[in-house]
Parts: sequence; C-alpha cells; structure tokens
Amino acid sequence: MKKKIILLLSFIVYLSATAQKNASVDSITQRNLFQNLKPEFEKYEKQHGNYIQTHNIRMHYLEWGDKKNPTLVWIPGTYSNGYELYEMIDQLVKMNLHVIAIDYYGHGFTPISQKNLSIYHVADDIKFLLDTMKIKKAIIGGWSRGGTISSAFYDAYPEMVQALILEDGGSVAWDFQAKAANIAKDIEETKQYYTNKKAMAFDTDFDAYWWIYNNWGIKGKESEKLKKEIFTSYARIKKNTNGKYEINPGAEELTGENSAEENIAIIYTPFTSKKAFGASTHQLNPKIIYRNLNIPLLIFDPVSKNDWFDFKEENDKLTDEHQPFIVHKVYENTWHGVKDERPNEVINDIKTFLLNNKLIK
Repeated sequence: MKKKIILLLSFIVYLSATAQKNASVDSITQRNLFQNLKPEFEKYEKQHGNYIQTHNIRMHYLEWGDKKNPTLVWIPGTYSNGYELYEMIDQLVKMNLHVIAIDYYGHGFTPISQKNLSIYHVADDIKFLLDTMKIKKAIIGGWSRGGTISSAFYDAYPEMVQALILEDGGSVAWDFQAKAANIAKDIEETKQYYTNKKAMAFDTDFDAYWWIYNNWGIKGKESEKLKKEIFTSYARIKKNTNGKYEINPGAEELTGENSAEENIAIIYTPFTSKKAFGASTHQLNPKIIYRNLNIPLLIFDPVSKNDWFDFKEENDKLTDEHQPFIVHKVYENTWHGVKDERPNEVINDIKTFLLNNKLIK
C-alpha cells in the first residue's frame, strides 16, 4: 500500500510539473505573439481607425468597404470593442457592405465622458456620425449590450434603420427573469460577490493580456481567431495614472458593475443609480420598442448550459407577434458569443437575411 501511495504521489508531482512546463511554454508563445503583432495592429488601426467629435465624446470607430454600398453599423458587447469584427470583416465587405464598428464610452479607444451619459447618448453619437457621413439609413447591429444599444437607436431614430441584427442582446429586457421572491437572495449573493472581488492592475500590458487569455475563453484559439482576440486586447488594455495596466479602466463604474451598491441599484432601483449608462441598459424594454415593428430583424439566439442569457422563450414570443419581420436563428450548444464560436454560420445567416430583404445584391 505504501508503495502505491508513493507511486501515486510521484505521478501527481509529475503531472503538476508537466502542467507548469506547458503553461510556461504557452506563456512564452503568447508573449511573442502579443509583442510581434503590435506593428501589424498599429498599421491596421492607421488604415481603418478614425475618430469623430460628437456632442458627447470623441468617439473612435473602425471603417471598412465602399461608402457607396449599404452601411452596417456594428456595436460591440460589454468590455469589447470594434475589433470584435476582425475575424469576419473581410466576408462582410465581400457582401458589398460598408461597415462601421464603433467604440462606445470606456470601450476600445473611446474615453469616458465627465457627463452622466446613457445608452441613448450612444445612439445620438451614431446618428451624428451617420449624418456627418451623409448616410440617411443603415443596417444597425450589435452583440450583447451592443444589441441593446441597437434597440435604443431604433427607438430614438426608427426612420434611419433599414434592418436590425441582434446577437444575444436587445430583443429581450435584461432583467425579465428577475422575480420578487428572489430579490433578497439575489442582493445577498451580489454583496458576497463584491466582497470577494479584487481590483486588478498589472505591471505590463502582456500581464494584463495573459490574464484575459486564461480567464476569458481565449486559451486554445489559433490563427485569425487568436489574432482577433489579441487585437481586441490591445484596444482594451490601458495604463492608469499609477503606471499600472488595467483592462477597460473605468468601464465597470460606467456600466454599474463596479460595486454591490451600484449593481443592485441598476437592476432594482435604476432611478437611484449614479450612472445613467448602466441604468438605461437595464431599463430598456424591447416589447415596447418593437410594438410597431415594420422592418426586418435578425436575432441570433444561443441555447446551451453555457449561454449567459436564456432568451429563447421571449424571443419566440416576439417573433410570433411580429411575423414576417423577425428571423429568429437558434444556435444550439453555443455560448453567448455566437459569431466568435460559429463565424461561418453567422456570416451565411447574415448574407441570407440581407439578400432575402433586398438590402444587398
């Protein structure tokens, strides 16, 4: 028995040493990639990145394709940025689309305003950009919170929207599953989460990326998919006033996810929230916004145990209420980031949707 225990312990030590060695090799590989891709990123940003001073902010955006073609405005998800389209942008441009991907406040290269701005102010920024470009109508789309902002844009400026593409966000209210009976329990769990939550600052930009790599589902990705994640990370990581590196500094405060008090407020008492951005996200009600829907709407709806938002039943109801305008695409066994996990299918579904509605040729 003693011999077996010794052998087992030796095997565990061997596995631990092997895991550490593999992690070390992976770290070196990722560090080299992170450093070596920077010149390519800077060249790409110079080619496609732009800024515009709106009434609210100096907004950064990426632009691809011929302005004479139909315009797709894409709005990224929380803590992401316009580079989330990198992996599939060439295929979108091949559809004869003019594509704009914006960075809203505290995301990518757009700063956070001193004003208390809401997601409807982002809609105003987008309108300002389109007006400046003399674009009267556009296809508006977004992922997660970007989908919610897309719905806010439609609510504010319906005459400017040709069609909508919502990737797991914007078609269902964020807190539709909140129940009065669970409020006390939810609040206590939220408080406990923030009690255990630690502030993060890193000595180098790579250290920040290495944390993202290991904690945000990037590990194991290769080729263009990994390059997209690295490009997106370049736009996320910033140096703070103390000389340390942070991931989307200030964005958690903007969204109302920096403290238990604010997170509870944006959900249960949004009018007491300190930040209009987070509160307005949770106040948006697609059932009301789409009550008179008369334009095409494509919904990407992931369904799996890993899906962050169980929207299928509500999306089914919305689709039934607004036939034939809504196309509800259910992606089985897919997590919240549909286009990241199944980009080719997403591209095909977008192309079919746009062709069927004569928005592209």
